Amino acid sequence: MSNSYFKIAVLPGDGIGPEVVSESIKVLDAVAEVFKCRFQYSYGLMGAEAIFTTGNPLPEETLKICKDSDAVLFGAIGDPVFDNNPEAKVRPEQGLLKLRKELGLYANIRPLKTYPSLIDKSPLKREIIEGTDIQIFRELVSGIYFGEKFTDPDGKYAYDVCKYSTEEIIPIAHMAFKEAEKRKKKLTLIDKANVLDTSRLWRKTCQKIASQYPDVQLDYIFVDNAAMQLVLNPKQFDVILTENMFGDIISDEASVIGGSIGLLPSASIGEENALFEPIHGSYPQAKGKGIANPVASILSTAMMLDYLDLPEAADKLRRAVEHAIENRYVTVDLNAEQHYSTSEVGSFIADYIKYSEKSYYNFENIKIGKSTIV
Repeated sequence: MSNSYFKIAVLPGDGIGPEVVSESIKVLDAVAEVFKCRFQYSYGLMGAEAIFTTGNPLPEETLKICKDSDAVLFGAIGDPVFDNNPEAKVRPEQGLLKLRKELGLYANIRPLKTYPSLIDKSPLKREIIEGTDIQIFRELVSGIYFGEKFTDPDGKYAYDVCKYSTEEIIPIAHMAFKEAEKRKKKLTLIDKANVLDTSRLWRKTCQKIASQYPDVQLDYIFVDNAAMQLVLNPKQFDVILTENMFGDIISDEASVIGGSIGLLPSASIGEENALFEPIHGSYPQAKGKGIANPVASILSTAMMLDYLDLPEAADKLRRAVEHAIENRYVTVDLNAEQHYSTSEVGSFIADYIKYSEKSYYNFENIKIGKSTIV
């Protein structure tokens, strides 16, 4: 792994995005030191900050930085100025949708697992969620979000077209089947095939592909039932495959199983590009307060290291995160009584990557509520 060099596009974005991305950079610098690799960071504007500065949620300069990089590390987008104004013609989210399309990021991957020490933080009972480990594959560049949109001049009629082709379904379906082969050999397609033609196309296409993966059990569940089953018995799922809008909703619902949306990473993968981001939003209420949970961004960075073929570094990073969680070195969303700032949690994880059990942090002091460094 020596002398590895990677160009990383960094898009901090809005709200808490810059704060959590800063901790990911801190962790990446620790990885570079330990694993003898080098990351060159190129920063770009995107989202509300880009609109305020340039009038464009995705400036051409930012797009060029992303296309010239080995991977994109992204924070979050969104601002109340736009959220509370349905008449706004230019929105931060338009930048992200365009970036996904321009980079061909057709597959969004969201892993979900429960941490033993945080199970009591979940709104669901321990016996329901303990041992949950799910990979969600969401198609990302088609469907209703990218279909034709229309609102009549009187504002009394509107539509959004949901369209899919087999060419858009096949690549992500293969990706999900291959992941299922490596796990429990079970793939669940979430659709609405009893009502929607697009869902029936998804089901027919996946049935054809299934013959190439004879060891994988393919089953189906309607999206409304899936939403219910995720809270009744999430452990029944292993790998989930679904279209864009259903995936958006289902993955956010699944995020609360683990106790905090601030824990969940994601990767958006294309043929030549990849983007890594926490699934939480910009959380503007927390901006600048040092209370944002950086773990989702840091775990997204671990997914980026996997993508860059640095598996040892990715594994060490994940162990560092688990170590922080087990030792309750976490932000306020995970421990209201004894908690640490965004920067402190990032520093703790980075320190463990560099020193492991020889870390400067005195864990006995941490456990009794002191953050003394020895």
